[in-house]
This record gives sequence, C-alpha cells and structure tokens, in this order.
Amino acid sequence: MTPEIPLRTCDGLVSVADVADATARCLLRCVPAAVPGIAFLSGGQAPTAASAYLNALHTRFGDKLPWAVTFSFGRAIQQPALNVWHGDADNIVAAQQVLRHRASCDGAAQRGKYNAEMEPA
Repeated sequence: MTPEIPLRTCDGLVSVADVADATARCLLRCVPAAVPGIAFLSGGQAPTAASAYLNALHTRFGDKLPWAVTFSFGRAIQQPALNVWHGDADNIVAAQQVLRHRASCDGAAQRGKYNAEMEPA
C-alpha cells in the first residue's frame, strides 16, 4: 500500500506515488536533459514526507531521469536538529545525532533506498 501524505492545497490525501508520477511527468516534459541537476525545496513538509517523496521519485523513475535529483536539504534536514538543539550547548550531541540520522535517511532517499522503517518508532 502506498502511504498518503496530506497536501496543503488539497482537500484530500494524495499518494506519494501520485506526487512522484506528476513530478516526473512535469520535469520530463519541461526540463532539458542538459540541465545537470534539480534540487527541490523541502520547507513546509515533515522531514519524513520529504524523504518519502524524493525516494518515490527515484524508485519509480530513477533510470528515466537524465538529471541528478535531490532536495536542497534545507528545512527537512535542519529543522529536526534545530528543534533538539534550541541554542543550548547541552543539546549539541543530541542535535548532531538527529542531523546525522536525517542525512542518512535523505541520502538513502536520493538513491531510492529509503523506507519508513529507518525512522525511530
């Protein structure tokens, strides 16, 4: 079963696969293959949602995409660590662990190897 993630501008839920399909169709129709890479902004999404979307794009279309496709690693990778850190030196190690985990998940998503089981319970 494909997970569903709510979208801000949608009354219902759209599957991760549907988002990947629509994204790939748009990119393949509109972006020249000579463009070296595409980086998505991840703001406004839960970190796990950003990883799921990127992963679906790579698992469904990775061999058809002529560009490197990733996201800017802005909010989706930084916000969880910032939430732990809160500017407190006592939280630096814990924040670094969170950052390392998100980087690992996002790296896996870029290779089409991410899954929800990588996330802590």
